Amino acid sequence: MNIPILEVIKDIFTFNTSGDGRIVWNIRMVRIFAAILAGAGLAISGVVMQCILRNPLASPYTLGLSSAAAFGASFAIIFVGAGTSITSAVSITNPYVTVLCAFIASMIATVMILVLTKVTHVSAETMVLAGVAISAIFSAGLSFMQYIATDSQLGNIITWMFGDLGKATWSYNTLILFVLTPVVLYFFYKRWDYNAMESGEESAKGLGIHTERERIIGLVLASLLCATIVSFFGIIAFIGLLAPHIARMLIGSDHRYLIPLSIVIGAIIIVVSDAVGQIILYPKVLPVGIITSMLGGPMFIYLLVRRYRR
Repeated sequence: MNIPILEVIKDIFTFNTSGDGRIVWNIRMVRIFAAILAGAGLAISGVVMQCILRNPLASPYTLGLSSAAAFGASFAIIFVGAGTSITSAVSITNPYVTVLCAFIASMIATVMILVLTKVTHVSAETMVLAGVAISAIFSAGLSFMQYIATDSQLGNIITWMFGDLGKATWSYNTLILFVLTPVVLYFFYKRWDYNAMESGEESAKGLGIHTERERIIGLVLASLLCATIVSFFGIIAFIGLLAPHIARMLIGSDHRYLIPLSIVIGAIIIVVSDAVGQIILYPKVLPVGIITSMLGGPMFIYLLVRRYRR
C-alpha cells in the first residue's frame, strides 16, 4: 500500500496509530526499530568479542553463537511448547522460554570457545575454524529438528535461519531493548578496560584489570544479547564483523568512540539491507540475513587474506 510521504511523516510525528498510521507504526516503524536494535546488539557483541578474545575475526556468527542460539530457540518452539503452528505460521507464545533456551545453547558454545582458548591457546584462525565446527554441530541439531518438524514449522525454521525482520512486533522490540540497554551501558562503562586489554594481556593486568573475569562477563553478556536477537529474528550474519571493522577504518580502535560508532553503523547496515531486501525482488521480500551475508562474506575473506599476509 502506497502512503504519501507527507502522510507518513505526519503519522510518525503525531504518533497516529489509526487509519494509515496503523500501517506506518505497526508494519513499517516496528520493522525499522527491530533493524536498529538487532544491528546495534550484534555490532557491539562483535566489538567486545574481538577485544576480549584478541581476535579480529571473532563475532557471534563466525564463532557459532548465532547457530547455537537458533538451535536453542527452535528447540524451545518444537519441544518445549514455546511456539505454536496452529495457523500457517509459527508464532512465539512464550518469548522468555525461547530466549532462555537460546541463551543456554549459546552459552554452551561460549564455554566450548573459552575452554578451547584456555587449554590450547589456539591462534585466531584456528579459533574461527573451531567456531565453524561448533556451528556445524548445532546446524546438525537444527537439521534433525527440520526432519521431524511439521510442514509449517519447517518452512518457518528455514526462513528463520536466513534472518528475517518480518515477524517483528513492539513486544519483541521492547524485550530486546530491555536486554540491550544495560548490556550497552556496561560495555561502554568498561571502555577503558577494553582499551587496556587491546594493548595486551600483561599491560592490562599491570593496570589492575582482572582480564579473566572481564573475558567471561563480556562473553556471557554478548551471548545473551545474541541469543535474544536470534530468538526473534533468526540468524543475521556478519553484522558483528562488518560494523566494528568499518568503524575501526574510520576512527581507529579507541573503544570510547569505537563502541558507539559500531552501534550506529550496525543499525544503518541492517536498516539499509532490509530496505534493499524489500525492493530488489518486489513484491517478494528477500530476508535481511541473505543481504548481510552477501556483504559480510567478502569482508571476512579480506580480513583472512590480510591476516595471512602479516
